[in-house]
Amino acid sequence: MTTKLHLAADRRCRPIARHTTCGQRADCTGFTQVMAAIRIPRRVGRPRTRPGHVLADKAYSSKAIRSHLRRRGFMATIPIKADQAANRRKKGSRGGRPPTFDRERYKQRNTAERAFNKLKQFRAVATRYDKRDYMYRATVDIATMKIWLRDLAQDRRDTA
Repeated sequence: MTTKLHLAADRRCRPIARHTTCGQRADCTGFTQVMAAIRIPRRVGRPRTRPGHVLADKAYSSKAIRSHLRRRGFMATIPIKADQAANRRKKGSRGGRPPTFDRERYKQRNTAERAFNKLKQFRAVATRYDKRDYMYRATVDIATMKIWLRDLAQDRRDTA
């Protein structure tokens, strides 16, 4: 019994949305659920549900995900897989235009990896002792709250 954790993080490496799937399922299946769960807090009013820019790895490089992002009006930086590029080259002019890719912006994707590392510092998240999915999700949520509280406490220390 394995689990994949799909995660969205802000620029400060804090998790803002998560979704769990079975370990044997493809990564791209959890993308739309994570995007739907995003709530970016503001100082006043309702939270934002649209991130400024989406950075994802090659596992999320599919036509369905790219069209979903275009429909919702998101800017995205997702590298294409080698087999997709080869297939496009093989088709020649019928292969279409390759998606844009900003190498400098993609370097900021390390924030998602660092957010995963912060979560994996909690042993219960890293090893998944819980048998039930709802218990594991609760463990991830508690770890996320601790990460946010630590970050807020650090902000207060820095401003004081």
